[in-house]
Amino acid sequence: MSEQDKVLLNAIQEMRRGTLVLAVLLQLDEPQYGYSLIEALASKGLTIEQNTLYPLMRRLEKMELLESTWQLEENRPRRYYQISEHGRNFRENLKSEWSELTNVMTRLLHSEN
Repeated sequence: MSEQDKVLLNAIQEMRRGTLVLAVLLQLDEPQYGYSLIEALASKGLTIEQNTLYPLMRRLEKMELLESTWQLEENRPRRYYQISEHGRNFRENLKSEWSELTNVMTRLLHSEN
């Protein structure tokens, strides 16, 4: 892999990383466990690795944006996550910022300069 390819890959990863918080918060109005969230995001075209998702979920819970509960299913415990009230307010702010940012980026992408 060339140095330019590495730089591009890093830029793409950074750009994706910035979108994951909003993507996760958009999917958690109903409780979900990690693997079901991975599948839900993948079904909408966003792939995320387990080793990326689980630390993110723990950070979001620590920030009180998510709440979690343990449930026993098929004789194994699963941790279910759901957006908190604070998370809903936070998500609305992120959605507004996302809309503004996408409008600016659309203008930049389509400008002739």
